[in-house]
Amino acid sequence: MIPVSQALDALFELVAPLPSEEIPLRAAAGRVLAAPVRAWRAQPPFSASAMDGYAVADPDPIPGTQFNIIGESAAGHGFSGSIGGNQAVRIFTGAPIPQGTARVIIQEDMSREGDGVTLVQDLSQNINIRPQGSDFPSDFTFPAPCLLGPSEIALLASMNAARVQVTRAPEVALISTGDELVNPGDSPGPDQIIASNTYGLDAMLRAMGTRVRLLPIARDSRDSLRATFDLARGADLVITIGGASVGDHDLVGAVATELGMKQSFYKVAMRPGKPLMAGRMGTAAMIGLPGNPVSAMVCGHVFVAPVIRALQGLPAAPAPRRRAPLGTAMPANGSREHYLRASLTAGGILPESRQDSALLSVLARSDALILRPPDAPAAPEGTVVEYIPI
Repeated sequence: MIPVSQALDALFELVAPLPSEEIPLRAAAGRVLAAPVRAWRAQPPFSASAMDGYAVADPDPIPGTQFNIIGESAAGHGFSGSIGGNQAVRIFTGAPIPQGTARVIIQEDMSREGDGVTLVQDLSQNINIRPQGSDFPSDFTFPAPCLLGPSEIALLASMNAARVQVTRAPEVALISTGDELVNPGDSPGPDQIIASNTYGLDAMLRAMGTRVRLLPIARDSRDSLRATFDLARGADLVITIGGASVGDHDLVGAVATELGMKQSFYKVAMRPGKPLMAGRMGTAAMIGLPGNPVSAMVCGHVFVAPVIRALQGLPAAPAPRRRAPLGTAMPANGSREHYLRASLTAGGILPESRQDSALLSVLARSDALILRPPDAPAAPEGTVVEYIPI
């Protein structure tokens, strides 16, 4: 067995960032930006009002000062003249600041009668003007690589980037194995169960911007496995679920080797997820996940997700970890790195009382995996521990 960190390093050696492609900005959410984007215009492109009110030339008027309204500046329709003396321009949020403006007085501080307004109270230090380029200058460059979420998409849109260069979406072939499995919606026999792992991993992968081929269930025979592996040709990553252990019916490793798979490692010192296998099959990386439902999903978070990010061009790194105090005491850990399903609460992070790797109901109500290092001593309540959000 090898430690989790060594297994991750070996997996990263099996993959490299994929080529890039240009796509419309609207299609870029969840993708990884592959080339920097430069703004050719400042934002805002002109000094703009931060409030509805009146633009005036006097930088420090006192209550009782009167102004003559000479025009209006609205978003998309600025005032073309210049303000001077005791003049004012009615202005709205986002509108261009007229020439000569020293400040914008909010409408609540003014009393209007006809074409005149009077300042009715002392002013704050805020001049209510957003300077030109206060968000970003005209030569601003948005860096790559970067995972594009809603905030990044909004920024790129404000930079007038209608199309962006992103890493090609990884193509993943997902294979469940075992005579005992049927797909959801099918009628299982008395000795069969539903292939839940495949659908959980499919959801995880698609949420990360991958294209998933959900292949037919491979039965426990060499011919069935060979036929299913053949359907995986052309994928960037082949993921098998189950059949990677050492039982009489666990044939994945043997068949994959017969088909040219060069094994990188087998078995990781972790729980759940010990019978993990990885290697390379032609142009594709291969990860053989354990068949237990929770083991497969935990390995998805710990290993598969970082590999997908590496394929997308992001730095090769473990799944992000956070820290929280324990809401209860925990016993000493054994010799394998342990990932415990847990819930984040106001009183700290609480591990579930049942950690059997077959219990998907426990996983479904958890939002974190507590990471316990090998041979970690007993931890009293309040001890700060690392966890992976899920």
